[in-house]
Amino acid sequence: MKLKKLLAPVLSLSLMLPVMANAAAAPPQAVVDTPAAQLRASLDYLLSEHFALAVTAMTKAYDGSRDAAAAYQALDQNALDMQPAITSLYGKAGGTEFERIFREHNKYTDDLVKAVKANDTAARQKAEQEVQGFVTEFAAFLSTATASKLPQTAAEEAIRSHENHVQQVFDAYVAGDYNKAYTTYRTGFQEMFTISKVLSTAIATQMPDKFQNTRPDTKAADLRSALNSVAAEHFALSVLEMQKQFDGKADYQALINAEAGNTADFKAAVASIYGTAGGDAFEQIWVGNHITAQSDYVNAVKNNDAAARAAVLARIDGFTMELGKFLGTATAGNLPASAAQTALKAHEGQVQSTLDQYAAGDYTASYTTNRAGYKTMFGVGLALSGAIVAQFNDKFQEAAVPASMTTVWMKLNSKELNINGIVTMMDTRPSNRSGTTYIPLRYLGEGIGAKVKYDHQTRTVWVMAGSDTLKFWMDSNVMEVNGMQKSVGAKVIINKDGRTMVPLRFIAELLQWNVTWNQTEGLITLTKEM
Repeated sequence: MKLKKLLAPVLSLSLMLPVMANAAAAPPQAVVDTPAAQLRASLDYLLSEHFALAVTAMTKAYDGSRDAAAAYQALDQNALDMQPAITSLYGKAGGTEFERIFREHNKYTDDLVKAVKANDTAARQKAEQEVQGFVTEFAAFLSTATASKLPQTAAEEAIRSHENHVQQVFDAYVAGDYNKAYTTYRTGFQEMFTISKVLSTAIATQMPDKFQNTRPDTKAADLRSALNSVAAEHFALSVLEMQKQFDGKADYQALINAEAGNTADFKAAVASIYGTAGGDAFEQIWVGNHITAQSDYVNAVKNNDAAARAAVLARIDGFTMELGKFLGTATAGNLPASAAQTALKAHEGQVQSTLDQYAAGDYTASYTTNRAGYKTMFGVGLALSGAIVAQFNDKFQEAAVPASMTTVWMKLNSKELNINGIVTMMDTRPSNRSGTTYIPLRYLGEGIGAKVKYDHQTRTVWVMAGSDTLKFWMDSNVMEVNGMQKSVGAKVIINKDGRTMVPLRFIAELLQWNVTWNQTEGLITLTKEM
């Protein structure tokens, strides 16, 4: 959950990649706004907003809140806003089909809320079946559209995981377990940024000319996306918490707890770049006259206390000036203090207007302002990441890799698999057991061009990699390589997802791959000249 898990790899990856003796000259300057990075950022925005609005619309509808219709309208408009982007990539027919599938799926979740509220078991089962039908249909659409650059199984796994998170948030909310609801909310929200990375990579790989042969998964683009995530989550949580506090809802304290988690992530992000002192200084500015002040602003509006409202606004104005100055100094002027202050004032104004319109009962205007304010945060992510990349450009340059070099990147407890810049989602995760790192055999094998076969009766796995044939047995620490037995050093296992897991270092070294292991972050990099 901590954002440092997203940002630390960005700053440490350059230390992991091997320096090649025959590499090309120094790589070009790293930037955050390549065509492929822009595609990823657009998907970051639309997909994460979909998640935030879906949860809001479902919980508001369940509560019978007066703004429920406006929340659902904003969710539907989010789907409509995606359609032009799809049309620009896959034509009018593709855009029309996308709109049909995606908007119907929003309706299915609305049907689910109504069924739960009415305690109608049959209606709930029907709605759940409709959602599952969407998962299958949308995965097929994405796979076909991307010419299988995003495999249907990977797409289905990612979409199903998203739907599960939405459902889990809603179920916990209905049960009154608000801390669980918003903890799951944060997990599901951040997952959308992983999905946008996978999808943008598939599209950019499919259409290299359209995106000028740039990649959406560079270290600079990763930083931009990570800052997009933490900034956008801050806005979404703040607006929802202020609404709930204004209405006196029981879950507003759980939202404050979720905001505290977001603050911790933001602090960790700053500290990962500017050190512990920088993180501490950021937190002190961020909390007192910002997070706390927003809550005080709600009370002033609710009590119609003009003096209290003016006092809070003065504190918030001081915050924008102070944090803007901090960011200008920290980035060595790459993000000018005046520009940061202007952006922060715009952000605070949108937060306040969203609540003012909500308090006045103008819910359509409130959600329109909400959406505009949410989009603003992606401008913040762009500006701040651009300044950091300009300041520390050498840390974000991509290592020059020979055309014949294959690089595989995985991470403990992550389903993301990156092979030569092509990102797919696995249906299981690398893990650590008793000090041994295990990786999923089939994904690695097939990802590097090997053939993998499994005999369920004998529980035997064969891997055909070039001229080598490897044979494994489940729960055995012995294997065969071209007919000769060797010790694996640890047992080959089947994990809870039903996937064959093998010890990383043994299988990699056996096939003569170079292994780089970053224990602190759980990062695994395999390289080999093919």
